[in-house]
Amino acid sequence: MATQRLGKGLSALIPDIQEADTIRKENLSEIHVSKISPNPFQPRTDFDHQALSELKSSISENGLITPISVRRLGDGYQLIAGERRLRAVQELAYETIPAYVLDVSSDQEMLELSLIENIQRENLNPIEEALGYKRLIDECNLTQESAAKRVGKDRATIANFMRLLKLPDLVQASLRSKEISAGHARALLAFDDKSEQLKVWKKIKQDGLSVRQVEKLTSPRRKTAKNKAAKPASLEPHLQEAEDKIRQIFGTQVRIQKKGKKGAIELEYYSENDLERIIELLLKLW
Repeated sequence: MATQRLGKGLSALIPDIQEADTIRKENLSEIHVSKISPNPFQPRTDFDHQALSELKSSISENGLITPISVRRLGDGYQLIAGERRLRAVQELAYETIPAYVLDVSSDQEMLELSLIENIQRENLNPIEEALGYKRLIDECNLTQESAAKRVGKDRATIANFMRLLKLPDLVQASLRSKEISAGHARALLAFDDKSEQLKVWKKIKQDGLSVRQVEKLTSPRRKTAKNKAAKPASLEPHLQEAEDKIRQIFGTQVRIQKKGKKGAIELEYYSENDLERIIELLLKLW
């Protein structure tokens, strides 16, 4: 049986093109749906009923294009990846489903593969992704750096996702349901007090505030008149894009100030802990 690899994204789950013929013969099987048990390490907890309905229609019309992935467990199988596909097939009352039978011997490998597959397919909401990283780190005894390498992400990305878990439960639920965006959630982290976070969160919903408007709510506590005067009315498109990318990496307000051919990049911090976090990220990038 071909050796399966971890930390390679979907290549850990789906055969490489040059290996496709060999692995299909060895690993692809038609399995009875009744013999497949759920994945206890599934990081995805929120399922869109409309999307599932559309998937059922597609499978009914065109068949299942992408097989699920399973591992052998006792006399049956345990799902690794493809829960929506399995649910759709079950609801369609299909007796069998095509599946790659992978050689996965440990729960740690199961958790890694489940998380990698869902992240690479972009099926997770930000809170599910953050919880997945937390489980990967806690249950597999990994550092943020090693977890980032396993899933093919930057360490800063992992850190920013996990910071979302510090938000109040109501805000996390709002992010799960797409009531607010990840950008809104990161902006709320600028407020150390949870009651203040909730107050601004309610204002976002009531007034339909944009991410930039939320970020501006924190500005009066830190901006000086000099900083305001120094900031240009608008940035060139490429500088605005760079500013947005840096903001995503550091999870804080960022300003690029252009002065002729020179300029400056300013990162804000909102507490001693936030300053330490930003310094840590800068040292890692260095």
